[in-house]
Amino acid sequence: MIVPDDERLEALAEFAAGAGHEINNPVATIKARVDLLLRSETDPQRRHWLSIIGGQAERIRDMIGDAMLFGRPPQPKMESLDLSSITASALEELAEPAQQSGCTFELITDDSVTIWADPVQIHVVVSALLTNSIDALHDGGTIFVEVRSIVEAENKNIALLKVTDHGPGLSEIDQRHLFDPFYSGRQAGRGLGFGLPKCWRIVSNHRGRFEVESAPSGPTTFSIYWPSKPIAADGTN
Repeated sequence: MIVPDDERLEALAEFAAGAGHEINNPVATIKARVDLLLRSETDPQRRHWLSIIGGQAERIRDMIGDAMLFGRPPQPKMESLDLSSITASALEELAEPAQQSGCTFELITDDSVTIWADPVQIHVVVSALLTNSIDALHDGGTIFVEVRSIVEAENKNIALLKVTDHGPGLSEIDQRHLFDPFYSGRQAGRGLGFGLPKCWRIVSNHRGRFEVESAPSGPTTFSIYWPSKPIAADGTN
């Protein structure tokens, strides 16, 4: 079982936030100047190249946004939510890209699974996990999604989200770097970019926990455990 190294990820997150802040200002300046030049430029070839520059600046800006969300996300606005409904909404939104990749979803859920969380941020987590599985299934397949209410030790009420796919699994090296956004050695399709690091950050801020089970031959299962109720200072709910 893979459990994120919180201390190491906190250090990476701090670096990502600082670097993102430093890069964002010059990129914003480049984009503003390109937009200004495009207003008066009439030469088709120059307009073409300016548009490319502007597009690449927007791409960098989006990457910086991901880095900032990983490093210093906004404070979650907590409320009581139905995790089953949020998951169903994410499945509906991703139905088309899943179909294009030859993937189908199989959802198993309790009638109502309550969590105490920020609805926007939780939607980001669910969508990122599903997208990760779609990207991993190069030849298509079924993605199994499970949403449950469970009771853990000391009668703590917990909501469980579990996503399983039979795409390529993770080597021992890839497992160690799974939540590292700056690790480029992993195979294409599994855990690229800031998707999983953003998930870790959001889950951590919600006092939840992340577990991953995988082997080189697969399958791979991502499990997230959320508190069903507000957590008190002593850790009870």
